[in-house]
Amino acid sequence: MQRSNAGDVTYDDPWYDALASGWGESAAAASPSARPEPKAAPAAADIYLEVQRSAAFQEVRRRYRRFVVPGAVAFLVWYVAYVVTATTVPGLMARPVAGALNVGMLAGLGQFLTTFLLTWAYVRHARLRRDRAALELRWDTQELARGRGGAA
Repeated sequence: MQRSNAGDVTYDDPWYDALASGWGESAAAASPSARPEPKAAPAAADIYLEVQRSAAFQEVRRRYRRFVVPGAVAFLVWYVAYVVTATTVPGLMARPVAGALNVGMLAGLGQFLTTFLLTWAYVRHARLRRDRAALELRWDTQELARGRGGAA
């Protein structure tokens, strides 16, 4: 935050929204015409489009899709198979396995188990295959947005 000669407050914060301001600010500080022109920096949209087109970003997205799509398809097939089997072959699902435990109960518990296993596998995959590359992209993007260059 800086003060001009007339005591008006101007903001250097890129997240400051002059249209939503007004609490405790003078009218001159809130009007866009009273502000000095910002330095010519690349527009945020251009920076994000450049990052999106980069090979590093495409690699992160490819790694994400290569895990998520097969995992989601496999889990949905397993879930639909469980529901269809429970509704079409209730005799099979009611078959006792041990005491009061039947096939349907084991399959239902298997649903919970596969949910936790898939979550664990996703977190592990993200940590080992994507997090570091995504964090580097984030830092490069922030450097570009600040106008200091970067490797994106």
